[in-house]
Amino acid sequence: MKKLNIDWSGIEDRTGFLFSFAKSLSAVVKNSPYSDLHEDIVATSGFAFRMWVDPETLCPSATSIWDFESQKEWVESGGIKCDYVGRYWEQDDIEEERRQKAIEVIRASIDRGIPAVSWDIGVPEWGLITGYNDEDGSLDALSIQGEYLKMPYDVLGKREIPILSVLTVTGKSDKSREEIYHDTLRLAVSHLRGREWCDRNMSGLEVYPALISFFDEKFSQDLSWNMEYSLGTYGALKLYAYRYFEKVGSQELAGLYRKVYENWITAFNIKRNEDVNDRNVRERIIGLLKDSRECEIRAVEKMESIVS
Repeated sequence: MKKLNIDWSGIEDRTGFLFSFAKSLSAVVKNSPYSDLHEDIVATSGFAFRMWVDPETLCPSATSIWDFESQKEWVESGGIKCDYVGRYWEQDDIEEERRQKAIEVIRASIDRGIPAVSWDIGVPEWGLITGYNDEDGSLDALSIQGEYLKMPYDVLGKREIPILSVLTVTGKSDKSREEIYHDTLRLAVSHLRGREWCDRNMSGLEVYPALISFFDEKFSQDLSWNMEYSLGTYGALKLYAYRYFEKVGSQELAGLYRKVYENWITAFNIKRNEDVNDRNVRERIIGLLKDSRECEIRAVEKMESIVS
């Protein structure tokens, strides 16, 4: 039996909607021996640049439709070593084997004093596993909403959306800062150019026209919360891109992403505090998103010129 004293303190979330995987990953790294990388990893794993939008309904579930199996590769691209265990749809034959493996890597991580990132903690979002108890067969967990939970071992991977996905931090690689920077640009380009799988959703730069349409011809008051969720989720992520480029001294990209971040946060605050039924209010949000799109187009072109 072991339980870690973990909360979300120290994880920057300017909107309260920071993407739950990125927030959980940052918290795990912060509560590891590699805490100095807890902000960087959001960018160096590529998640500071990732956006997904359902072009039909703006359903928030679009943020959960991407290649979970790439987690280990993407996180290790940022210089953090990790273990990963996943089990997905139509894999019932390996369900018990994978759950036992996941519990094994969770125990090992907790014993190292580091929480684990896991899917579907409390709500169908990413959260943290912070402890285990072999005597009663339960896991301690912290949801993205800040709720502390108990979860039986046999429920792991079998909750509301019954797939298994557990990532743990095991070490730090010897990748140089320059290698990490170039690999970060490659990941960002890959996503922004729409080369990462996300089913039927829009991703990368294609998100802009799709999201803008919901403030324009597809506007519906019924989708008000979905709009706020999208602006808050990606607006909060852009800060990590800006800070990373500022930290590594990439001034042009830092300047572009500072503008992108400011635009998204301004759009989020307008949506939260003003009446989006007013066409003039929505036009201001549309203008901010269009300006951000132009900035990110310039940014991806700059990135491509560096890594080509």
